Amino acid sequence: MTLFELIEKLPGALIHGDSSVAISSLTCNSQTALPGSLFFALRGSQADGHQYIERAIAAGATAVVLEDATFAPSAVPWVRVENGRAAMGRLSALFNGDPTATKPLIGITGTNGKTTTTFLIEAILAASGKPAAVLGTISYRFGSTKIEASHTTPESTELQSAFRQLSEAGAQAFVMEVSSHALEQKRVDGCHFDIGIFSNLTRDHLDYHLTMESYLDAKCRLFAELLQPSPEKPQRRAVVNMDDPNGRTILSRSACPVITFGINGNCDVRPVNVSISVNGISACMITPSGEFEFVSHLLGRFNLSNILAAAAAGVALNLPLSAIKQGIESHSTVPGRMERVENRHGVTCLVDYAHTGDALENVLSTIKEIATDRIITVFGCGGDRDNGKRPIMGKIAASMSDLAIVTSDNPRTEHPMSILEQVKSGINELNLREYSPAELKKGLVEKGFAILENRHEAIRLAINFAKPGDIVLLAGKGHEDYQIIGTTKHHFDDREEAKAAFSEKVV
Repeated sequence: MTLFELIEKLPGALIHGDSSVAISSLTCNSQTALPGSLFFALRGSQADGHQYIERAIAAGATAVVLEDATFAPSAVPWVRVENGRAAMGRLSALFNGDPTATKPLIGITGTNGKTTTTFLIEAILAASGKPAAVLGTISYRFGSTKIEASHTTPESTELQSAFRQLSEAGAQAFVMEVSSHALEQKRVDGCHFDIGIFSNLTRDHLDYHLTMESYLDAKCRLFAELLQPSPEKPQRRAVVNMDDPNGRTILSRSACPVITFGINGNCDVRPVNVSISVNGISACMITPSGEFEFVSHLLGRFNLSNILAAAAAGVALNLPLSAIKQGIESHSTVPGRMERVENRHGVTCLVDYAHTGDALENVLSTIKEIATDRIITVFGCGGDRDNGKRPIMGKIAASMSDLAIVTSDNPRTEHPMSILEQVKSGINELNLREYSPAELKKGLVEKGFAILENRHEAIRLAINFAKPGDIVLLAGKGHEDYQIIGTTKHHFDDREEAKAAFSEKVV
């Protein structure tokens, strides 16, 4: 593709220099520039890409897209645009054949529930004869094709390349998690969404967004801007959770018709005759297209909300109710989401990604509904992230568990003990007893908590302490198979650690 062929469809962009140069790749990182690359000079929070234009050219970049013409190079052609990130999103799509222009794309945004909802929609689409690729926190995948996930929603160059590869592998639709960072940074500009889903909004990522209002505004971009009807996708729909008070804001700002869902209230998609137990969820689903009864192996009220979201998306896509029912009932588990660790000790051990106060409260509420004995929770909070949620999570975990063991998550460049002390400040409001690991060997005299920095040791402490009938929750890391200490990733998987601990446990 020549520079002219790529740029001619970008409104307001003018090429300075030779427009016939061939473009073989796109990048916004001078370190990955190659001969034939089009380099995007972007302003970021850490660095200004304009400062790296000459480095990219030295690496072989044959053209540059920039915002500030004072950095215009003399050695290669360049294009000035108003917003480099928006331009990169659109050009990345065009460079990769605009794969989402002709196939359904369902985007899910919200603090919690995105991953489970993508898996449910994938199952519904499969049941309707439209095998879908899934892009999200765990991976970008379709069939045997799997692309490593660098972010929940990657840079547009990486994202559009993934769409192309998954389409070439045979995907007939795309289901993706859309993070607030991606919306704010215009990584999904250039994506042609058919359906946008709002799951919920609770405190998270305030280290980046600073305020809940800003966080909500970022989410609203999907509905107010990216779901505007277009020639490619004239029948767009929004799917909104009305159990969340922010759903009304999303509803008011949506640029397209909305299908509402919720457990409470008279929503378009809602359940009746609900039963939630240790075996799963059963209910009758009411939709604008009719109703049906279903049974799901997923656990908890928050998963009922995820099921409603997926069903509403199916209705928005005009899929048969039989396919929606089949998809819901065929899906049983998501890696790292209430995932069981089997053992021969009579202990229910669950691994879950819950890393916000709301997610942790949802998971523990579910566990309390099905628990017949003690609840033991192991959790931590990530370093270099919003520290305001640490005492909140501490208070939730300790108040809803018989024993809460506070440990490291991904401390990153923060000192682990300083994180644990902030978590402890929330627990201290409850006036609970603090146990040492040695004291716990003698038994639990009363409800309380322990602090053990080493996560490996904390998981073993919980599992060795647990008795038949107890429920052990390992929260915060879920599917992750690493722990970040300093700036180094170390292999660490809660599921592997739990299995090893159970194998060592004396019967």
